[in-house]
Amino acid sequence: LDAHNSNLQQNQLQTTEVMATAIVKETTPFEGQKPGTSGLRKKVPIFQQPCYLENFVQATFNAVSTPLADEGNLPGSTLVVGGDGRYFMKSAVQTICRMACANGVGRVIIGTNGLLSTPAVSALIRRRHARGGFICTASHNPGGPDEDFGVKYNIANGGPAPDSVTERMFKETESISEFRTVAMDDIDLSSVGEHKFFDGTFVVEVVDSVSEYVTLMKELFDFSKLRNYIAFKNLKLKLDCMHGVAGPYATRIFVDELGANADAVVNNIPLEDFGKGHPDPNLTYAKDLVVAMERGIHDIGAAFDGDADRNMILGKNGFFVTPSDSVAVLANNAKSIPYLARDGIVGVSRSMPTGGALDRVAQKLGVEFFEVPTGWKYFGNLMDAGRLTICGEESFGTGSSHVREKDGVWAVLCWLSIMADRDMSVEAILKDHWKEYGRNFFTRYDYEQVDSASANAMMAKLRELVASPEGFVGTQFGTTHTVASIDDFEYVDVTNNEIASKQGIRIIFTDGSRVIFRLSGTGSSGATIRMYVDSYVSDESKCYGQASEMLKPLVEIALTISDLKAFTGRSGPTVIT
Repeated sequence: LDAHNSNLQQNQLQTTEVMATAIVKETTPFEGQKPGTSGLRKKVPIFQQPCYLENFVQATFNAVSTPLADEGNLPGSTLVVGGDGRYFMKSAVQTICRMACANGVGRVIIGTNGLLSTPAVSALIRRRHARGGFICTASHNPGGPDEDFGVKYNIANGGPAPDSVTERMFKETESISEFRTVAMDDIDLSSVGEHKFFDGTFVVEVVDSVSEYVTLMKELFDFSKLRNYIAFKNLKLKLDCMHGVAGPYATRIFVDELGANADAVVNNIPLEDFGKGHPDPNLTYAKDLVVAMERGIHDIGAAFDGDADRNMILGKNGFFVTPSDSVAVLANNAKSIPYLARDGIVGVSRSMPTGGALDRVAQKLGVEFFEVPTGWKYFGNLMDAGRLTICGEESFGTGSSHVREKDGVWAVLCWLSIMADRDMSVEAILKDHWKEYGRNFFTRYDYEQVDSASANAMMAKLRELVASPEGFVGTQFGTTHTVASIDDFEYVDVTNNEIASKQGIRIIFTDGSRVIFRLSGTGSSGATIRMYVDSYVSDESKCYGQASEMLKPLVEIALTISDLKAFTGRSGPTVIT
């Protein structure tokens, strides 16, 4: 084999002929393998238990063996596999490849060294017409031997598995008695190549992790215009990849393709423990970027999370763009973004907790608007139905119908396109937006790793108010806030009539302000309580105040109504956004 490989040209695909035998192993269920909004997330030592990963992967294969719509049968199909480079990923992708082979999959497409960003996986699934894919990531959660790991499955549209599929997966985990694998050595993922097994009936195709995604971005944006703009303006970028998988993508696009300085992209080497950092692009965990931007040297800054689907946008002097504002600005400036100018916008959407800035843009544009639960899969259904183009979540996720995941690098390209087309700074673009539409002041308080029983007790108390709102609705807090309604958000998917219930407690006041409470489904242990506060101001003279000051009275009202401090024993949140 070595002699054969030495004769291959550098860019040729390498072929490995290996015979393998399928093996069926007995197992028993593990408790708690219920996928959250983005797959199954647990601490690494839990995933390292014998059969734990195998059980979940086999349960997934069992659940998806029945095709959705026209996605085709599993035997002989193509899957995409990759991850964000966190600890345990290298081992996990090898396990998934073996089990894919044993379950009849014909081809696995995987990035070099197993690395693929979440939006890149979505793009590969769609562009290669794969049946689905496994993504090894815990997104914005920490990595390392004692930190977080995760596995999620995306379907043939490139998006996360819908509720109907994840429910089947969970049921399979509760009754699983065996899993299928094969006996073979680890696959060499270090270079592009094609490895054949079972006399060529199973193929692992190792692809360049970045190339296909870059090709897609070139189809969406005018790289020549952006390159000239960066050069002409001597534009200074500061992009913090937080040692996640965004590094190779950001370096290739912004440095190699667009000509930004080499030091424009920092922390761009993916590390298993993210450099002992917390790869969550917000004002707390991306503090180094905030400090660098506050020096006034750089014109635009951005941070990306572990799997490169989330982003935080900052302007010069550390001017912060909330995710709620970011998606509204992108929609309002779609004509400055080449592919959106060409194809137009059919609809926009935000997750229910996200600030309402996008709502007013939709009204002006005369397009459909959808308010959906947290979870990107709800956007995907609307995109597949041809009713949605741009969408976003307050949790630093923005995206469009080019893939079926949120996309951090894409978001920065959108902002650069607007800056280049309008010849305006980040701050000027956003302040111009507020002048036209008014401003939604928005904040989110995260209380991480709260005792689950305490968190559930607090939510139960709030649901008692939902069940018996008579004594609560009409209550006045302070001099300006009177409760207009309270509910537990329920969403009926217009594309398939599936119902998602208990998606978060909404308290709406007579002036349109909102307070929302929900438990996050993205943590690996304990509970994370998220408290959202959203208040709209139409008076331009009030639009430029500090969000913390403008929202302080409503934050205190929210804490009083929920009795959060008493339930959790927390004097303050872990993170404020």
